[in-house]
Amino acid sequence: MSAATRVSYATGVLALVAGLGFAYAPRQAQNQSPAPRSTAAPPDYDQQIQDYAAQLLREGKQTFRYATFGSEDFWGGKLRLHEAILGAKLGGVGGGVSPKTALTLGLKVDAEALPAALVAQIKAGQVNLDDPATTVALLKLNAVVGVTGFFNPDGKLRTIGIQCALCHSTVDDSFAPGIGKRLDGWGNRDLNIGAIVATAPNLQPFSDLLRVDVATVKAVLGGWGPGRYDAELNMDGKAKRPDGKAAATLMPSAFALAGVNQHTWTGGWGTVTYWNAYVANTQMYGKGTFFDSRLENASQYPVAARAGWGHKRDNVDMITSKLAGLHFYQLAMPTPKVAAGSFNKEVAARGETLFNGRARCSSCHVPPIFTEPGNNLHKASDIGIDDFQANRGPERSYVTSVLRALADTNKIHKHGYYHDGRFTTLRDVVNHYDNFLKLHLSETEKADLIEYLKSI
Repeated sequence: MSAATRVSYATGVLALVAGLGFAYAPRQAQNQSPAPRSTAAPPDYDQQIQDYAAQLLREGKQTFRYATFGSEDFWGGKLRLHEAILGAKLGGVGGGVSPKTALTLGLKVDAEALPAALVAQIKAGQVNLDDPATTVALLKLNAVVGVTGFFNPDGKLRTIGIQCALCHSTVDDSFAPGIGKRLDGWGNRDLNIGAIVATAPNLQPFSDLLRVDVATVKAVLGGWGPGRYDAELNMDGKAKRPDGKAAATLMPSAFALAGVNQHTWTGGWGTVTYWNAYVANTQMYGKGTFFDSRLENASQYPVAARAGWGHKRDNVDMITSKLAGLHFYQLAMPTPKVAAGSFNKEVAARGETLFNGRARCSSCHVPPIFTEPGNNLHKASDIGIDDFQANRGPERSYVTSVLRALADTNKIHKHGYYHDGRFTTLRDVVNHYDNFLKLHLSETEKADLIEYLKSI
C-alpha cells in the first residue's frame, strides 16, 4: 500500500468513526500527561439504584400492610362479611364482632395506630371491648392488622377489604395479648381465617364455585382451625386429606426469602413473586391479571378450570403495578434474631458439625439460605412422607423449607412443623429423618443437632 493510499485509508476510517458518533483520541505517548477529563458529571447510576431500592421498600411496605387490591368488592360486596362485624344493632346481622371476639379469632391490633388518648382509656378500663362498635372504631383508625374498613359519608361501615398482612403478620403483644407493634412476615398462627369467613352472611359465591351446598362450605371452613388456610381448595376442590382431616396447611412466614426460589409448602407453583400474584388474584380476590395455563388442566384443577383462574384479566388491574415493591419488601425481611440464652453455644457448635456432616442436613438445607440454591423441590419419597399435599402442586413435589427461627414455638412454629404440623417438636423432626435415612444418631447427637437448629 502506497503512502498516499495509507493516508487516504486512515482519513476514511476517522471519518467513519466520527460519523458513528465516537470520539477519537490518538494514543498517549509514554510519560505524556493525560488529557484533562470533562468536568461534566455523568449520571450516577449507583445513586439511582439506591433511590430505586428505597422507593421499592417504601412502596412494598405500604402494599404489604395496607393494599386491598380491590378485594373489598368480594369480601364485603359479595360475602357481606362487614355485616357480621357490625351485628344487628349497628345495621348488620347477628351479634357482631367485639374486640374480644376478634382477638379470640386471632385478629391483631396495631398499637402504633392507636391515639394516645384511646390508649389511656383502654388502660383505665374505659373502653368496652365487648362492643362491636369498638371494633368499628378500630377499623376507622386502620388499626386492625390486615383488614381495611370502607365507610359511608355518615360513618357507617360499608364494606371491608383484606391485605397480605392479615395472614402473614402478627404483633409483639407489647401492649396486651394480640395488641402491639407489627411483626411483618410472621405467619399468623393464631388466625382462624376459616371461622371468620364462615360468619359471612352470604357464602353462596363459594358454594357456586365449589359446587357444594352452603352447609358443606361452612363445615369445611370450620374444620381448618387456627393458623391454617387452604390456598388450593378453589383450584382442585379437595377439602380433606385421605385420612379425613382438613387439607388446610399452616400459615407460612414470609421472611428470609432472599435467595430462595420456591417458598410455599407445595412445589411447582412458582417463585416468591409468582405466589404474590397468585394470592392477590385468586385467594384475596383482588382485581388484577394472572396467567398460568397449568390451571386450565381440568383433570388436576377442575375448580380452577371452571373459574378461569389460569387466564384472569379484570377490567381494572390493581395488583400488577404493586408486585415489584411487594417482592422487594418481602426479600428485605430478615430471619428474626434468636433470643439471647435460647440455646447452648457449645452444644450448638457440635450440632453444626453434625448438620454439615453425618446427619446430612446440609445436603438439602444449604447454609446460609438453608434450602437448595436453584430448584428446591423434592418428591415425597425423598423425605419419607405421604404425597397428598405434594400432588396438589403442578410439580407434585414438596419445597425444601427454609430453616429459620426454629426455636420460636410460641408464634412462628405454633401448631408444629411441616406443612400440616405433623411433627409437634424439633425432636420429632430429627427422629423422623434419623429413622428414614437410617442415620443411627445417638440421643446425645440428636440433642446437639436440635440445639444447632434452635440457633439458626
